[in-house]
Amino acid sequence: MKRQNADLNNLSNTVAIPTNIQFLRLLQIHDSAFPIGSYTQSYGMETYIQEDTIRTKEDLIAFCTTFLHQNLVYGDAILIQEAHKAAKDRDTDRLLHLENLCGAIKLAKESRDASVNLGRQFIRTVSPLVENAFFDEWKNRIGANGIKGHYAILYGIYCAVNEIDAHYAVLSYLFATVNGLVTNAVRAVPFGQNTGVQAVHQLSEEVVAAAGIVAGLTEADISNNALGIELASMKHEYLYSRLFIS
Repeated sequence: MKRQNADLNNLSNTVAIPTNIQFLRLLQIHDSAFPIGSYTQSYGMETYIQEDTIRTKEDLIAFCTTFLHQNLVYGDAILIQEAHKAAKDRDTDRLLHLENLCGAIKLAKESRDASVNLGRQFIRTVSPLVENAFFDEWKNRIGANGIKGHYAILYGIYCAVNEIDAHYAVLSYLFATVNGLVTNAVRAVPFGQNTGVQAVHQLSEEVVAAAGIVAGLTEADISNNALGIELASMKHEYLYSRLFIS
């Protein structure tokens, strides 16, 4: 842990700390009231809840930790980082490649649909807030059905054109996703709000560690090791009752 903490401290000394306005932009787009539909997604968690696999705070933390390290770190987080760099370079071909790759690594249809639905709602919501021709190009591509519009890619582009450092883009994305999962778990099972707060607090260190890992990864490291979670997403549509979409 000492070595990991040292590595994270070194990382924090090499990235650009967000300005006040950049920090507020991140807070706004990750707020639970920001209308992109993240509150409708459980990413297979609801299947585990109904199968009685997630019953306690410890179960919930275990699920979120697995989703964080085995799904997000080696999937969307790398894609955000790569899309951020490509957008900074205005490399359209690279972004189109990453867009296709984002869909290809999501095995469950529910996962792919969630990624596209969030991405399209995200770009509809933030487009009036962003004055940037390159960003507008991606909105137009979606409108012309030129791309599907996966959330991770659009989010990476958004952060790049707003000059938000890739590390903080990844860090805030990971935290927001985990926080959203815990919030939805509180809605779906008899966890109290205090239990949810405690779970997020415990998971925060995992999020920081995960973001540090992502900083050293590239496209070559992309993989999908969360096969149980993908299978839970596939089974989700056959549940007797559902609160969430995925």
